[in-house]
Amino acid sequence: MSADLHIDGLRLLAKIEQLGAIGALPGGGVSRLAFTKEDGLGRAQVREWMTELGLAVRMDALGNVIGRRAGEADHLPAVMTGSHIDTVATGGKYDGNLGVLAGLEVIETLNDRGITTLRPLEVGFFSNEEGSRFAPDMMGALVYMGDMSLADACASVDNDGVSVGEALASIDQVGDAQIPGPTPHAFVELHIEQGPILDKERLDIGAVTAVQGISWQRFTFYGVSNHAGTCPMSMRHDAGYVAAEVTRKVRQMTRHSPDSVGTVGVINMHPNLVNVVPNRVEMTVDLRHVDEAELVEAEAVLLAFVAATCEAEGVTFRTDRLARFQPHTFSPAVTGLIAEHAAELGLSHRLMSSGAGHDAQIIGRKCPAGMIFVPSVDGISHNIKEHTEPHHLIAGADVLLRTMVSLANQPAGGTQAGDL
Repeated sequence: MSADLHIDGLRLLAKIEQLGAIGALPGGGVSRLAFTKEDGLGRAQVREWMTELGLAVRMDALGNVIGRRAGEADHLPAVMTGSHIDTVATGGKYDGNLGVLAGLEVIETLNDRGITTLRPLEVGFFSNEEGSRFAPDMMGALVYMGDMSLADACASVDNDGVSVGEALASIDQVGDAQIPGPTPHAFVELHIEQGPILDKERLDIGAVTAVQGISWQRFTFYGVSNHAGTCPMSMRHDAGYVAAEVTRKVRQMTRHSPDSVGTVGVINMHPNLVNVVPNRVEMTVDLRHVDEAELVEAEAVLLAFVAATCEAEGVTFRTDRLARFQPHTFSPAVTGLIAEHAAELGLSHRLMSSGAGHDAQIIGRKCPAGMIFVPSVDGISHNIKEHTEPHHLIAGADVLLRTMVSLANQPAGGTQAGDL
């Protein structure tokens, strides 16, 4: 591969800033929750850039958008990159957006150089990856790959009772492209790490080997409201107390396994009054682990604790599963190419796993896939202070460019579902 094959860093940085201005928050963050007006504006901007690059753009009924660049053997399965452009309510400019815009920069660089790959190239952004407004997260990739039905996705509702189907229609983002979409030859996603490892170790690139399994559950506890001053502690049926004990248990469980993380992200008290014992509490628990057996055990331990604590307090409960993803191991061949091209460019790098879920793990169930990480300063993400240094953004895009070209010049043969 030509030693002078590099993306245009200033052009990439300018697009990141331009997209980041849509839904911008004070302090440098971005709010583009899935299928909101701001998300619709961001989608329009990215689609416009795709069209300007000469890509054939398609959109399916869940709003997944794919731009395709023809290859010399255009009948062969494409090499795909991409990520998402929806954000959490107080997100940053790089989470998801980098992977999409770097993909467009790969296309523009090849256009500028007059390089045509053997296989077609595709750049996509997948709907509702964050899952902040609608459950589950990575919804668009799940539907695109046929792992979730369009009907089930469109029936998901937000906290205001608005369904995905209604929200999509409100921003005119319902297309007619094939669902499930075509399985790629390979998929590569560039993403910020969203954790502290690369920044702490002063490394340029992470070649991601695996993604943690994820378990999201919502617990609802039903107690009895009573006066905070007159009801003796021994006679209470306190849903708030149970929630507090579960929160403590989640932290305690993670202390026994260095590869385990657990988070209580939402607690809603009812009636939420200072002098009333809560009669109902809704809370969420997020458990993650790189080992499926360990994750299953953690779920069982937590459920047993919830049942015992509720029984002792005279509280009843229900549990609802919001999302569940098994750990995923990426293609060693794709990971190897990422590491090889990082070394070729003189970039320091390491193999590592991901603590966050990504579209690549869903698409990687059916084709070889891999991920490229670049450092997040202080490990901060899902925060308006999220930041990655410009030289790292550019370095990651350069590795993506070379990895995609290598994959796209692989001849026909082998099996799509297996390794390369």
